[in-house]
Amino acid sequence: MAEHTPAHARLVVDDEFRVGPVHDRVFGSFVEHLGRCVYTGIYEPGHPTADAEGFRQDVIDLVKELGATTIRYPGGNFVSGYRWEDGIGPKENRPRRLDLAWHSTETNQFGLHEMVSWLNKTGGNELMEAVNLGTRGLPEALDLLEYANVPEGTARSEERIRNGADNPFDIRMWCLGNEMDGPWQLGHKDAEDYGKLAASVAAGMRMLDPDLELVVCGSSSHTMDSFGKWEETVLEHTFDKVDFVSAHAYYFPQLMENGSRDMASFLASGVDMDGFIKDVGAAIDATKSRLKSDHNVYISFDEWNVWYQEEEPSKNPEGIGNWPVAPRLLEDVYTVADAVVVGDLLITLLQNADRVHAASLAQLVNVIAPIMTEPNGPAWRQTTFYPFSLTAAWAKGGDVLEPKIESAQYHTNRYGNVNSTNAVAVRGKDGSVSVFVTNRSLDDGCDFEIKLPEGFTPTELDVRTLHDDDMLATNTVNHQDRVVPHPNDTASIQDGMVTVTLPPVSWTAIHLR
Repeated sequence: MAEHTPAHARLVVDDEFRVGPVHDRVFGSFVEHLGRCVYTGIYEPGHPTADAEGFRQDVIDLVKELGATTIRYPGGNFVSGYRWEDGIGPKENRPRRLDLAWHSTETNQFGLHEMVSWLNKTGGNELMEAVNLGTRGLPEALDLLEYANVPEGTARSEERIRNGADNPFDIRMWCLGNEMDGPWQLGHKDAEDYGKLAASVAAGMRMLDPDLELVVCGSSSHTMDSFGKWEETVLEHTFDKVDFVSAHAYYFPQLMENGSRDMASFLASGVDMDGFIKDVGAAIDATKSRLKSDHNVYISFDEWNVWYQEEEPSKNPEGIGNWPVAPRLLEDVYTVADAVVVGDLLITLLQNADRVHAASLAQLVNVIAPIMTEPNGPAWRQTTFYPFSLTAAWAKGGDVLEPKIESAQYHTNRYGNVNSTNAVAVRGKDGSVSVFVTNRSLDDGCDFEIKLPEGFTPTELDVRTLHDDDMLATNTVNHQDRVVPHPNDTASIQDGMVTVTLPPVSWTAIHLR
């Protein structure tokens, strides 16, 4: 086997150049009524760890450890056919419905009240509620908002009180539909029709509750034919009425003609995400200038992850007589390489902290998720759990410093020549410095140097690397800890410089205090 000389990379950490604060909402996640995300995921009455409301305590413990903040709910494609009223009131009276998005039966045993209660038990995480603009519109959105946020004295608020919630839910962040640009979406609309509808719904909701934060649908991916034009058309109608435009992106290693996967391009997925963010930012700026507005709109990257969309677990049930309850759907088992990409995407989100003020890892449990469960069995961490949890733990509340990186490059089929090392530094409120770095190279290790800020003399150095000699290694129900981050003993500090060796296909978190 040929020997490879380690590459070199360098990051300069400079307090004088700050991108922006790390917003807690960047560490959001996503719970959709899809597959086993809800049923036998977060909610399983009769499970050995279930509480009186049927919530799995083992999952709650892992959600707390993950560090997830805002939870987007209840969809996703599911929301475009959802009647929110089905999920409230006595459970024995709730109707069973057919979910056309995922060809499943929705029992409605879990709804808005259950979600609010579950979020309180996970530590008071924020609810990001999505309204159905596929098959419904302004009247239903206003009914839901009245039910959720008006304290008392109206038909819907009194209904909430009768259903056991004396206090309003006070939901601040609302999604105006989901992926309305997608032909797969129930009630799909073109940009002009959706923009007018979203503007009408936004205006109406603000008449009821003026201080809401509203997310309008952007493009479902960077590759949509309508991308760019969609953003500008929708924002022309909604700009001064909304606070965020959404972006969605999923990545997987594509199959090449020789039957192998394009891992080199896959490991550089952050390059595409970065371009997507900058393109959406340009559309925001162009629209703001054209409208002569002094209002600011930011990006909510409220669906992102690795997702093997063309693989067997992502295929819907079929047949008029086949509508299973909570089938196993989108249950990707994640590898070390997948976790490195997730870590790299998190780095990219942080590098764009001035634009991206919210993001949601899609999804939270079982469905392309960092947490897996078995019915009546255990819950465990996928490989992707670790970059998310460590980044959330060390970056929350800090300020992103402008990344000044010197790196070797390598060639990819999709993105041309890209940096083999990607990194970002965060200055913590406590004065600490955290650096998150990926080595995207398939073959070469990297001698990585960090030049620390002038006058910063840390006394503690904590370095953890996620890597395995088998980049396809996974965590499973029978081998739950096969892949975990390990202390990186190559790290040292000398004369204001940190040095550490990064193995190929690895993600590393460095914390200095």
